[in-house]
Amino acid sequence: MHSPLPIFALLLNALIWGLSWWPFRLMHDAGLHPLWATAFMYALVLVGLMALRPGAVRQVWQYPVLILLAVSSGLNNVAFNWAVTVGDVVRVILLFYLMPAWAVLLAWKLLGEKPTPMALLRLLLAFAGVVLVLLPADASLAGLFSGLSLADGLAVFGGFMFALTNVLLRRFQHIPAQARMLAMFAGCMSMGLLSAVAASTVGAVSGFPALNADWLLVAVGLSVLLMLGNWALQFGAARLPSGVTSVVMLSEVVFASVSSVLIAHETLSGRTLAGGALIMGAALLASLGNLRKQQ
Repeated sequence: MHSPLPIFALLLNALIWGLSWWPFRLMHDAGLHPLWATAFMYALVLVGLMALRPGAVRQVWQYPVLILLAVSSGLNNVAFNWAVTVGDVVRVILLFYLMPAWAVLLAWKLLGEKPTPMALLRLLLAFAGVVLVLLPADASLAGLFSGLSLADGLAVFGGFMFALTNVLLRRFQHIPAQARMLAMFAGCMSMGLLSAVAASTVGAVSGFPALNADWLLVAVGLSVLLMLGNWALQFGAARLPSGVTSVVMLSEVVFASVSSVLIAHETLSGRTLAGGALIMGAALLASLGNLRKQQ
């Protein structure tokens, strides 16, 4: 009988990320912008990881190509954290989960994997779902992009960078896992810091605030949870087929949706639910396709 622990570990990681919007909003309300929060928290995570695995630093320097992974994962986190802080959580999560659709196009370009008819079907489902989510009921297709908010744009961009990160992880699978993980955390910290400095320089966001227990305790707590979530992901993903991992990780959408309704009192329109069903259907087809290949 197989142990259920890997599944529970993946569910824990999905729960942490599905609820992450809440502490980011608490920190934002206390004066810490999500860009600064990303840089600050991943600095703590990075210090903790280097203390636990000092050898990973030497490994990273042996693979300069990891800078691509650092940039993609960093921009992914910056975009996602900012989007869920200022936007509608369900809408952001759904747009972010266009990742499997982007992955088809990126794998075609970067890995030479020509899309199959099923992959093209997933693309069609995913982008049809986006139209339903983004297009107001009384608008034409020509006005699809006119109503885009900052959070919408960040969510789509974040999903694209998430897909790029996954494709790069496959391309760099010969590189030791701890080196890849350290590069990703370093990228999250550096991209968060660079984005925060650039945005504050032009007045788009406020500067780094004075230390305040209201946001400091939340930031430290979320940093610990992110480390725990990463450990849970590594534990579960190493013991399960990637197709199973992908299916279980879709539970993040459920955790985020339910929590946003209960805590933030957000509402789910019929169009959002229908569009979300198409987007998640595309993601589920991709996950099940990977699972069948591994059986």
